[in-house]
Amino acid sequence: MNGAEAMVKCLELEGIKTIFGYPGVAIAPFYDAVGKSSVRHILVRQEQAAGHAANGYARISRKTQVCVTSSGPGATNLITALATAYADSIPLVAITGQVDSHLVGRDVFQEADIRGATESFVKYSYLVRNADDIPHIMKEAFYIASTGRKGPVLIDIPHDIQLAEMNKPFAYPESVEMRGYKPNHKINAQQMNKVIEAIRKAKKPLICAGGGVILGHGEPEVREFCEKNRVPLVSTIMGIGVLPKNHSMYFGMLGNNGKPYANRAVMSSDLLIIVGARIADRAVPKPESLEKQVSVIHIDIDSAEIGKVLGPTLPLVGDVKEIFTMLNEVDLPKCDENWIGTLEQIKHSTVDQRKWSENKVNPMELVKVLSEKMDPDAIYVADVGQNQLWSADNYVMKEGRFLTSGGMGTMGYSIPAAFGAKTCAPDKQVVAVCGDGSFQMSMYELGTIAVNKTPLKILVMKNRYLGLVREHQEKAFGSRYSGVELFDYPHYDKVAEAYDMGYYHCDSNETMPEEIDRFLQHDGAAIMVCEIDASNNVI
Repeated sequence: MNGAEAMVKCLELEGIKTIFGYPGVAIAPFYDAVGKSSVRHILVRQEQAAGHAANGYARISRKTQVCVTSSGPGATNLITALATAYADSIPLVAITGQVDSHLVGRDVFQEADIRGATESFVKYSYLVRNADDIPHIMKEAFYIASTGRKGPVLIDIPHDIQLAEMNKPFAYPESVEMRGYKPNHKINAQQMNKVIEAIRKAKKPLICAGGGVILGHGEPEVREFCEKNRVPLVSTIMGIGVLPKNHSMYFGMLGNNGKPYANRAVMSSDLLIIVGARIADRAVPKPESLEKQVSVIHIDIDSAEIGKVLGPTLPLVGDVKEIFTMLNEVDLPKCDENWIGTLEQIKHSTVDQRKWSENKVNPMELVKVLSEKMDPDAIYVADVGQNQLWSADNYVMKEGRFLTSGGMGTMGYSIPAAFGAKTCAPDKQVVAVCGDGSFQMSMYELGTIAVNKTPLKILVMKNRYLGLVREHQEKAFGSRYSGVELFDYPHYDKVAEAYDMGYYHCDSNETMPEEIDRFLQHDGAAIMVCEIDASNNVI
């Protein structure tokens, strides 16, 4: 068995059925081994899409997923996808080919120091120097990616190591013991008791749920806690889906672009229980003000995230599922109904002051109607820009999933991530929602969709601008617009025809519901373009 065959054998033993990648000479031995294995390889059209597709697959499967590229530009094209996964704690193993080991460091053709280039965007990285090390490196990589705060791990393997025969019999480790990496799984009993006592004393407790709740498979336990104890919940953009939108205990997404009543709920509470969220600047613009008004419990699996932005009164490190299982076993007093009533009053008294153009399609209504018409367990993948914020603000969560690039805000994420999600869950309805800017950042993946006959639906909010930057220029620079106009390209009907996709178009609120029905019911992949007035702003 050579090194490449050993790597593929490790993937099979990890239960990997599908990988996303783009080949090159430096990774060719690995591809030869994949071709002889049970692992399905999906060829993307650009390496960044391999990482985003693996990202979408991992988030739906809730397991570590694999992407593969060659050396040099193939590897550097992957960096943005690794940074995206790292920011959102998505478990990936990225395999990159490298030039022959004796040439490393000599600046030969298509050599890049991908380990150095990704140092701040991965949990850990390896340069394989001996084929005999492959089994334990692969085992460690999957272990690191999927434990503690999840994230991407890079394995850079030279071409000659892939071809080298192993001197030892292949043996895949059953367990991992790493001196420098020991995720803390034990919950501190003393801290847990303090948390319980703080919840008992609170008159106006509020949970703020982040993406860590979903990554930790903790939605059922958090929901049970909210229902059992009548504790209300708000979410970050990555925490959308912890509770359905119509749940009596859900009070919206907080932050600059969230619901005003969610932000008012946070400031009105006397105990904010942050779970699986770092509370970055878009969620709480002035954390120092909040710290002075509200007691904070911060629960996270990564101790480094606790207090990074918002100083906690009580930190608690541990797995969200385990912590809330323990909390649900404790007899806690139900939340004061006056607190719930106050939040309901705040919610119903909050008036949206934004003015909407009467022309074309109202993006707020578009998201509401689309998500209401989607299957209950459908997957909605939002891109980045105004479309993301309209989506997060108006998406009607039922039993499905809401995916987006939160921490990094990566344009072009939605189409490859939605493809990965659909590949993982072929029986579920998947819709990618993007702007005309973000669509053009990954429209090359329509080829991947067509070749694999994937019935993915793509909705484009078209306003002929990079809308969020245009809005910023309007407000911060006196409407002096620079470098943001996209004009009237591409011709979407011809793009759809070129890739054998259905095509739908909507330019009014009156025809929108019927057009969405036709779009969602289309048998196969389809693009729907909705005309949005460029004057419509998020804020």
